[in-house]
Amino acid sequence: MVGLLVRVLWFLVWLLLLPWRAARRMVRVPFGTYLFVELDGAVSELPGAGSLRWPLAQPRRASLHDLTAVCDEMERDPRVGGLLIVLRHVRGGFATMRSLRDLLARARAAGKQVVVALPSGGATKETYAAVAADRVILGPVASLAPVGVLSSTRYLRGALDRAGIVPEVHARGRYKTAAETLELAAMSDPQREQVGAVLDRLHFELVQAIAAGRSVDEATARKLVDGAPYAGEEAKASGLVDEVAYEDNIAGKLAGGGETPALRPADGYLRSRQALRTRAFAPRGVLAVIAVHGMIVQSPGPPVGAMAVADRVRASIRRARADPRVRGVLLHVDSPGGGALASDQIHHELALLAAEKPLVACMGDVAASGGYYVAVAAHEIYAQPTTITGSIGVVSARLVIEPLLARLGVATEVLQRGEHARLLAPLVALDEGARGAVEREIEAMYRAFLQVVAAGRKRTPEEIEPLAQGRVWTGADAYKRGLVDRLGGFEPALRALRERVGVGAEKMRVVALRPPRNPMSAVAMSGSGTFGAIIRRLEQVALASGVDPRLLALADERVLVYSPWAAGIL
Repeated sequence: MVGLLVRVLWFLVWLLLLPWRAARRMVRVPFGTYLFVELDGAVSELPGAGSLRWPLAQPRRASLHDLTAVCDEMERDPRVGGLLIVLRHVRGGFATMRSLRDLLARARAAGKQVVVALPSGGATKETYAAVAADRVILGPVASLAPVGVLSSTRYLRGALDRAGIVPEVHARGRYKTAAETLELAAMSDPQREQVGAVLDRLHFELVQAIAAGRSVDEATARKLVDGAPYAGEEAKASGLVDEVAYEDNIAGKLAGGGETPALRPADGYLRSRQALRTRAFAPRGVLAVIAVHGMIVQSPGPPVGAMAVADRVRASIRRARADPRVRGVLLHVDSPGGGALASDQIHHELALLAAEKPLVACMGDVAASGGYYVAVAAHEIYAQPTTITGSIGVVSARLVIEPLLARLGVATEVLQRGEHARLLAPLVALDEGARGAVEREIEAMYRAFLQVVAAGRKRTPEEIEPLAQGRVWTGADAYKRGLVDRLGGFEPALRALRERVGVGAEKMRVVALRPPRNPMSAVAMSGSGTFGAIIRRLEQVALASGVDPRLLALADERVLVYSPWAAGIL
């Protein structure tokens, strides 16, 4: 009764304020207005990730979901003539950029002019997104560099041999190459094959985007890629951009010789439009978004990038399952995997959730190995054609430093009780019995992985096996092989979830469920102060040496479902 009274009072207040809000909105948006958005820094598909303000004092994490809401509003508003996107130093993979391209295409299809400005220039990913617009504006001395795609890997076996360090690697799957940089002195044929296939697909996507966006044939588009970079007027002469201008002249370039259109911040426009709608009698249910981002780990480790800590993710899943207000869940996965146990625990909770409520998975830039493991619990899986996924395989690796210590005059004496006790010492060489135990553990985990995928995809393990072996696929190739259900990003996945929820779902709010965090753990993970500076410097040294620093977070994990190189394509 009290709840109903509160909702009625809120509705009455909303009615009283409606004339003022309507008048304010009409004054602020004259006909022909361009909405503008600046994307700077990390770009997310999830709701509530940040502001769309322009200009920004500091880079913020912009949300494509919020930008979608802007597109929804301006499609219904004849006063809005176009959308101006200012791309600065954006961080996001090819799948995120594909989602941005889809948004721009949608705005164009609604009859709005779409302009992308690159005041500081851009590389391959920025160009891939920008050419989806009607017009592209580049800074006069900025460079546009759609030079292609690259994967660079350093192999450490030669250095380890010189140092006296012996790698012991156990992997299940011909293409499960997560630790081959330690084991080999050069790239293996399976790794060269799968990386080459991924690069071929991404390069194809880039060429097709340029060809379609700039109205040239495929051969010309390939020449434009091979001839990059282009600076200022050279970029205009190439046909990749339409205008060159400094930021203070961008508005004038929108006029096209006519009257300069009004510019309005997209987030302010969105708030004013949404203020005209009451939620007093909207459905009480919500659609929850649960993120699995970064390395999947059992417990928090050193702050070396984003981590999906099993207990925290499971807490969010249990909350969504128990709360009657949550009518459906969208699982957003952007992870190269991590620990096998942590991945399995998260999958188990998701399977319990899926037995009670609709669950749709959306893959971001990377959903490989453990990232794919958790996604297959969903009723439906979405991925962009440029998503990196698959890698159904298992690996275990350790570094034995006894030869190095011997060179330094350090002797190692090992006393043990129990045939496999050496498994307790990660830097001590395994004997034959212990190696056999690890191999059996790896094989059991691989079979479990196949079973999980087979159950999720409603196929047999024998059908999944040829697609497994640790092989990494792009989203387009995974779709062809039945490893994902649909091609698309967050918004198509959200529409699919609404359809599964049914009546009333269109009006339900989308909320991001954030797991509870230990305050002291949050401080430790923040990477601030002197400690954070040391960690960042160690990360730089590790990356320069060809070592993935995120492996520090997996130091206690013996069996991994992890694909480190999948997130490293430039």
